Amino acid sequence: MSIRILLADDDAALLRVIQYKLKQRQFDVTAVADGALALKALNGGRYDLLLSDMRMPKLSGIELLERAKQIQPDLEVILITAFATISQAVEAVKLGAFDYLTKPFEDEQLFVAIDKALKFRDLQDENRYLKGQLSGRDYLDGIVGVSPQYRKMMSLVEKIAPTDATVLLTGPSGTGKEVIARAIHHRSRRGQNDFIAVNCAAIPRELIESELFGHVKGAFTGAIKDKRGKFELAEGGSLLLDEIGDLSTDLQAKLLRVIQERVVEPLGSESRREIDVRLMAATNVDMRKQVASGKFREDLFYRLNVIPIHVPPLTERREDIPILVREFLSRFAAGSEIRVADDLMRTLVEHSWPGNIRELENLTERMVILRRSDELTLADLPAEFDKLLTAESPATDPSTSESLTFHEAEKKLILGALAKSAGNKSLAAKNLNIPRHVLVYRMKKYGLFYDSDQQSSRSSGASES
Repeated sequence: MSIRILLADDDAALLRVIQYKLKQRQFDVTAVADGALALKALNGGRYDLLLSDMRMPKLSGIELLERAKQIQPDLEVILITAFATISQAVEAVKLGAFDYLTKPFEDEQLFVAIDKALKFRDLQDENRYLKGQLSGRDYLDGIVGVSPQYRKMMSLVEKIAPTDATVLLTGPSGTGKEVIARAIHHRSRRGQNDFIAVNCAAIPRELIESELFGHVKGAFTGAIKDKRGKFELAEGGSLLLDEIGDLSTDLQAKLLRVIQERVVEPLGSESRREIDVRLMAATNVDMRKQVASGKFREDLFYRLNVIPIHVPPLTERREDIPILVREFLSRFAAGSEIRVADDLMRTLVEHSWPGNIRELENLTERMVILRRSDELTLADLPAEFDKLLTAESPATDPSTSESLTFHEAEKKLILGALAKSAGNKSLAAKNLNIPRHVLVYRMKKYGLFYDSDQQSSRSSGASES
């Protein structure tokens, strides 16, 4: 993805010139002739930078800056004017403008300002990410990674968390669907209220209706007092219905009515109670097949599947395994410096992980507790794990297997991103979801030079000679 810049100026000639120069630098530019059109564009999508004239009809640059920050608080803004005053500059900075250019200006001044603004944005993004990692440990344990699948999933989580849309989480057991649901809850306006998870498969069929919707005293044998159901207990917060595919057809009909009408009717009660709950559901089965076979109501499926999020198995995000192992080590071996031998890490990366993240987490905890030293090795693997490895080995061709250490895997990811971007470091960094200066640092760290770098070095060397 290229950098998106929104350009606003009522001077048509200058607008065309700046747009042309920006496009020459491979920026994705949207050019508009006034502040009102700029606001419309901002409401229609995200931008990395707003470049706006100060004096425009309908909406001034200062007014646009203020409104733009309300729509997209992390948007960097550079204002341009032919009538610069100190008071205007101070006002612009107070409202969040990154820089302030006075006409006429040189191309180099413009591009230096843009480059600084984008670098500042990258640093802010990295800072927000690190703060999120620190503050989110309580509900994001095990949800870390660098893989494209991880980034895609977490990007969707960030987008939908502020809404109240119903979410359907799919994926094999042990992948962390409940943890993702908690992440959505904690990043929403409901985050300070309760998050309640119900495993529909673990509750006896005759009790689940009472668990979900509650009952009044005398509703059935054993109902000695009123009981609030999970929907009421989650009032103002979020409710996760795990293993939703296990609900009986009659209960599916009642759940559909609750979703449609936003009211619950406890067992044995004639009164209906309004609820304010964000609903999420999770399953490890193919719900479309369940619908096709008649085991699950189609209308309920579509009510639940407003925002589908697939949580991939560990075998589809192997590059995340070293990071997950270090995450678990930081939790289970707090205060101890525990290393992981390269051959053990390779073994963990290559394992099939039928139990996914949960299995990796449990294994890491076991190895930490029973470790022989502060370096985990193949000898720390339990005996049953060795048997699994032996069973898996015939399917593995040693001549083609990629036995990569963590650093080798990182180097391979960087080279792959550079190849995909044809050597464009900014684009490669964006695809890797890291700031450009971090990519450059890691390239220097590993002594990496992409072909275009080598060619440019040879060309410059030839011209110098």
